[in-house]
Amino acid sequence: MLKASVLQKYSLFGGLMEEQIDNIIPLLVQEDYAPDDMIITEGKSNDKVFFILKGQVVITKKNVELVRFSEGDAFGEMEVLDVMPAVASIKAITPVTLMSISNKALRVIYNLDVKAFSLMIMNLARDLSRRLRKMDEKLTSPVLV
Repeated sequence: MLKASVLQKYSLFGGLMEEQIDNIIPLLVQEDYAPDDMIITEGKSNDKVFFILKGQVVITKKNVELVRFSEGDAFGEMEVLDVMPAVASIKAITPVTLMSISNKALRVIYNLDVKAFSLMIMNLARDLSRRLRKMDEKLTSPVLV
């Protein structure tokens, strides 16, 4: 069983106390994927935030590789926050073990502990902001020929 102390190292749970995480753990679902398995498909609905316990995934948009994520990274938050179809596809590169938390589970957390919910949403927003900054840098950096 997953322990709160392990989850505290993930940005999604940053600032949460162990007892708050202990209350969230039963709402998490473990998902395992083999190499080349699609986890999220661009244009399809997704109602879960995933965070990687083990393995590596690749994020693509229109078949162009954007970035690779590995242990500690989270994805899927855009669709959970704005309830729109997935903006990119996520595929396992290696065997991957993920934990997911659904939109429904987030509503349960809100009802159980609004402070924990608020911290988690703030952590998701911070992760998205960091990613947006990286993409801005990537788009505006000079291309070396």
